Amino acid sequence: MSNNFLDSILVIGGGLAGCEAAWQISRHGIPVTLCEMRPEGGTDAHVSDRLAELVCSNSFRSDNVENNAVGLLHEEMRRADSLIMQTADTHQVPAGGALAVDREGFAEAVQEALVLEPLVNIRREEVEGLPNANAGPVLVATGPLTSPTLSASILALTGEEALAFFDAIAPVIYKESIDFNVAWMQSRYDKEGPGGDAAAYINCPLDQAQYETLIDALLEAKKSEFKKWEKNTSYFEGCLPIEIMAERGRETLCFGPLKPVGLTNPHSDKKPYAVVQLRQDNALGTLYNMVGFQTRMKHSEQKRVLTAIPGLENARFARLGGIHRNTFLNSPRLLDQQLRLKVQPNIRFAGQITGVEGYVESAAIGLLAGRFMASELDGIQLTPPPPETALGALIAHITGGHLAGGVASFQPMNINFGLFPPLYGKYKKRDRKPAMAHRALSSLERWLATPSG
Repeated sequence: MSNNFLDSILVIGGGLAGCEAAWQISRHGIPVTLCEMRPEGGTDAHVSDRLAELVCSNSFRSDNVENNAVGLLHEEMRRADSLIMQTADTHQVPAGGALAVDREGFAEAVQEALVLEPLVNIRREEVEGLPNANAGPVLVATGPLTSPTLSASILALTGEEALAFFDAIAPVIYKESIDFNVAWMQSRYDKEGPGGDAAAYINCPLDQAQYETLIDALLEAKKSEFKKWEKNTSYFEGCLPIEIMAERGRETLCFGPLKPVGLTNPHSDKKPYAVVQLRQDNALGTLYNMVGFQTRMKHSEQKRVLTAIPGLENARFARLGGIHRNTFLNSPRLLDQQLRLKVQPNIRFAGQITGVEGYVESAAIGLLAGRFMASELDGIQLTPPPPETALGALIAHITGGHLAGGVASFQPMNINFGLFPPLYGKYKKRDRKPAMAHRALSSLERWLATPSG
């Protein structure tokens, strides 16, 4: 494949970040070539050749703008004409206070939007190496599953050892196979989500003896073996396999994803000791994924262990859990505030490979990278969003602005209010997050009003 893309911007990778970047570039009237290696080449996690396929959860997490940083990021991206957020809103499914989507409908809609955009040229082929410094602008958004050949090219150019961790996938169950004589529908604290549904989750109760049996089964289950090159790879703390959480203490799960608070079992007056929750996975409401049950148990072990959970005795699995390796750059050392590679500025990076974690965060960095690239071609140096915005806080994190331990301590991060500059003045605890959100949206509007913002 030729490395000469002077007539358009080249975006490598058709995940959330790459799709969002291509959309943003096209909104500025600039041609973009979007290269995706599937179906010519596959990965360990994808199951289709669709652009923007969601390989893990179908949840974009909380949609609460005033009290949750990811909800704030949702709103900032909506205001910045995000294709990913526009599509997520259109294809949402009930999920309490979270924004979850029909994963197939979502991916199909993102792909269709880009196929119909005349300034976007989609090419189904693998880019095996980075273009040289004389090529046009290039964005690498290949995510945690970057191909070995492209990974080698990145390492050769940067001279850095890439960091890596494992990302695990939760099982998905057919709703009709769940026993509702035991399970029930309810969101925690009956909280309504974006779709107005206060009963968005399926809940399976466990008494203490059943919980202890589950913990024993998780600890004893046979696990998938790691390849030699994977054995020293660490996990991302925000997506630990269920059995790893169990290993950290027998009560870890009942204070974590299996906590029983905010739920009332209509089948019994006895308060459950722990509750397994399942979240809707498709628009039809036929599939539900097990919240917090990402796992590296062998498939036969998953069926044995999970069907011992009350209400799931006859569960049929649309997809069993799995695990894959996730790779990211030492971005504070390698990238500037415009996400350009310092040693070769015609190349930018976006998405999970930069060291953000989560669907929305990945798409957000794609959005910024696309705007940076388009503005640069327009002869404008677009400054990053203010650090008091969610978008600005994210880019500050990956370019070194919030690293107490320096570049050596750099780790992937979800958006959170700890990345934002502190507020000035005195606020009651309940007012601090809303105040930070209002400050962020005001700053974002000013940034969007700047040329090419």
